[in-house]
Amino acid sequence: MTAITFSHIGITVPDLERAVEFYSMAFDCYVIMGPTKVSQDDSAIGQMCDDVFGAGWGSFRIAHLSTGDGIGIELFEFPKTRPEKRPFEYWRPGIFHICLQDQHLEERVKRIEALGGRQRMSQVRYYYPGEKPYRMVYCEDPFGNIIELYSHSYELTYSAGAYV
Repeated sequence: MTAITFSHIGITVPDLERAVEFYSMAFDCYVIMGPTKVSQDDSAIGQMCDDVFGAGWGSFRIAHLSTGDGIGIELFEFPKTRPEKRPFEYWRPGIFHICLQDQHLEERVKRIEALGGRQRMSQVRYYYPGEKPYRMVYCEDPFGNIIELYSHSYELTYSAGAYV
């Protein structure tokens, strides 16, 4: 077998239109399918949602975006989703961030902030200060979802042992 490839990530947001605007403009994602309502019914998608959410889920709205390398960002807005400020509990089980790559981190952070997101770290950090240009920074989307940015690929960043 060969290594598996990554398809997409699903993110729940309280404002689907704002999320589509943010991700498409902050990260230059392609909008594959704009905001669309999905309702509980006997269609294939309705049956899939029954399997995932259980009986009585009703409806939700969804949008599909894609990064430049074809990785999907699936945005969900459920009727019960409300804006909330949750504590950053990084030690809790589950996914605590996604990571995107751009060599122009500083410019990307400015765009994130202009669109209502924020930079979580005090500055962009170097993995190998004075040796290699590999940089990273943590940010948040307007809803508090954590987004890490790398300047270089995952393989390049860690293949030399970033922590040794």
